[in-house]
Amino acid sequence: MTTLNGSSPATAPTASKRSRRGSLAKSRRRQAWAAWFFLSPTLLFFGIFLVLPLLFAIGLSLSVWGGFDLTRIEFTGLDNFGAILSEGSSFVAPILTNTLLFAFGAVALALVASVAIAHAITRLRFEGFWRTLYFLPIVTTVVAVGNIWKYLYEPGGGLINGLLNAVGISSVQFLSDPDTALPSVVVVQAWASIGSAILILTAGLKAIPHTYYEAGELDGTTAWSAFWHITLPLLRPTLLFVMITQFIGALQSFALIIVMTSGGPANATNVAGFEMYQQAFRFGSWGVASAMALVLFAVIFVITLLQLWFFRRKGEETS
Repeated sequence: MTTLNGSSPATAPTASKRSRRGSLAKSRRRQAWAAWFFLSPTLLFFGIFLVLPLLFAIGLSLSVWGGFDLTRIEFTGLDNFGAILSEGSSFVAPILTNTLLFAFGAVALALVASVAIAHAITRLRFEGFWRTLYFLPIVTTVVAVGNIWKYLYEPGGGLINGLLNAVGISSVQFLSDPDTALPSVVVVQAWASIGSAILILTAGLKAIPHTYYEAGELDGTTAWSAFWHITLPLLRPTLLFVMITQFIGALQSFALIIVMTSGGPANATNVAGFEMYQQAFRFGSWGVASAMALVLFAVIFVITLLQLWFFRRKGEETS
């Protein structure tokens, strides 16, 4: 049996389905091309300013180069890594050790303080004013922040030592004593980075449904217990983001070191970022600086993975 146009009833729907599939495939291809077109500026920027410099840094880490003359790059293999990771190298100790102490100390101080302040801000009037007030150090240049704190730390006329002297405590050589220089800069780093953490954490706190706290009140939960068993577990994704970004920023920090101590005294505040800057721009050892940068990248990558694993494990335990 055939239809009026000569085709059988079985073949007519099949041809229609093929036509619809073909038009759907063409539509998807057009959408894909449109997506790639709109993504192309970002991908171009990403390739030029991230992928190419990364590949160039990897090449430099395996070479010796004095800078600015690409014809004088000499391939040396893993010699740069052997030099900075050898037993007598100062990169592992004290520089890399200082970097980790600086990062862990600054992040610990900033995270504890930002959680406490953000928790208090969400319960105060004029919340926007307080968020803006704590965010001001972020928009202030590192040079200004470093110089202001240098004056605060001055042993002669600084405000901090003035307060200590007023209560009968002798002046402290905050930035000139190897034992106190690194902790002093850690405090400044934590203070300068606390604003962004507070801004993100207040948003995370406001996203927690109030019904959880109402249920806790019905069960007789205290304020501290509600904070420990309700607020912190539900704030875990926000805390993870803040911790990772704070760690990356602290491990890469070097501008504050340049302004306040220039790595001194006696390398007590010399960190990886500052040492890379010195090797490249002061000594002209771009290969060594690139090798240090890749080692620091590996450290940041490992610490980030450990944080992700820890928070995922904690989430599985509480779920």
